[in-house]
Amino acid sequence: MSEELIPENPEQETEENEAEEPVKQRKNGLYPGVSDELADNMKSGWADTELHDLQPIAQAEHTAARRAALSVRFPGERLVIPAGNLKTRSNDTEYAFRASTEYAYLTGDQTQDGVLVLEPKGSGHEATLYLLPRSNRENGEFWLDGQGELWVGRRNSLSEAEQLLNIPAKDVRELTAVLAEATGPVRNVRGHDASVEAALTDKVTAERDEELRVYLSEARLVKDAFEIAELQKACDATARGFEDVVKSLDKAEATSERFIEGTFFLRARIEGNDIGYASICAAGPHATTLHWVRNDGDVRAGELLLLDAGVETNDLYTADVTRTLPINGTFSPLQRKIYDAVYEAQEAGIAAVKPGATFRDFHDASQRVLAEKLVAWGLLGDLDVDKVLELGLQRRWTLHGTGHMLGMDVHDCAVARTEAYVDGVLEPGVCLTVEPGLYFQADDLTVPQEYRGIGVRIEDDILVTEDGNRNLSDTLPRQADEVEAWMARLKG
Repeated sequence: MSEELIPENPEQETEENEAEEPVKQRKNGLYPGVSDELADNMKSGWADTELHDLQPIAQAEHTAARRAALSVRFPGERLVIPAGNLKTRSNDTEYAFRASTEYAYLTGDQTQDGVLVLEPKGSGHEATLYLLPRSNRENGEFWLDGQGELWVGRRNSLSEAEQLLNIPAKDVRELTAVLAEATGPVRNVRGHDASVEAALTDKVTAERDEELRVYLSEARLVKDAFEIAELQKACDATARGFEDVVKSLDKAEATSERFIEGTFFLRARIEGNDIGYASICAAGPHATTLHWVRNDGDVRAGELLLLDAGVETNDLYTADVTRTLPINGTFSPLQRKIYDAVYEAQEAGIAAVKPGATFRDFHDASQRVLAEKLVAWGLLGDLDVDKVLELGLQRRWTLHGTGHMLGMDVHDCAVARTEAYVDGVLEPGVCLTVEPGLYFQADDLTVPQEYRGIGVRIEDDILVTEDGNRNLSDTLPRQADEVEAWMARLKG
């Protein structure tokens, strides 16, 4: 990575920076400074690249509807929703930026430092997007600053952003002064932009801000048509990523789980923005660790691979799919017995997903099947299934809940109220995962030796429809015979 002209403090650009203020040089840069002649040279000779007659992005009408609903919920209050800022990974390198879910949901924009402000006006609100404008060419920011456009790429002008997003746009460097002068009730989504929070410190309360955050979480419980299409796109790309992995299992055996991780990541970057969460590429006994993301273990024929991964689309909607695959292409009798139990539990769970059912119904249905299997296998003594479920004893081997909401976050709607989420009732447009599992730890002395080190999970993304449900990830086989045939076909 080239470094010679990046300034010592890339974050120094604020609303106080004027065109004539020079951009500071990096400490230990190879060039001692910028001559007046070079500075003048860099100011001119550039073509006008302003884009005109742009069409709104595909989800602009949906983001407008979401803002309208938000306006109705908080009449007469100023609402501030930041995108967030870059986060340092090490020294002067940053993590890839990912806009806050609340901001992207309401705007369709994904640029760093952006802030959506809804100002009360009449019976509703007037929305304004505060964004970074094009890099300044008068003071050299565009080529000297670490976030200048010659370093990180062109960004939209304010006019271009307005056309694409259908929201008036202003310079974000003016925002703190605007917020400092704000009067009346204000709510802010916290945790994303320290400068915004500092400007509002005497105008907001934690309780009121949390109400805004909770509302925006619950608003995403039911997906609109754009969101459903994005989730389907994510699932389709994810299925292709799983196919890529199966085709390359011989290379993973020659290296490690990291080959699987890299193979899926390539598909995510080709067809989407990124992976939606850290991929779990758990081979052998690693499959019994629920969130195994080290992905540095051996891949061995005769063992199982638990792959839990999802492509995130360019509009930030993620799939969340798990398949447990025999690395050599064929389940052993014991592996198949355990796999079939999980498959049966998932079938029961998916069947329980429908309008009018409670969120807990699919979990209860899956857990009952797993408890029945554990009792039948003699792992719980002489207890009956009802007693096992009452005491939760099956959880030694099932461990986690059977699913969660899915959307822009892999664990979407996470701060929704309990009565709206786990105690809520399903309705068309809800999208959730159904993912039962059985995990027999390698050091679990309560199960027969041959069970130890086997972990199985099957997970699909299920949309509640008017008359039942639709499995968005059903292009990937689930039944054991179908899995084996699919793997054989892909391996040729």
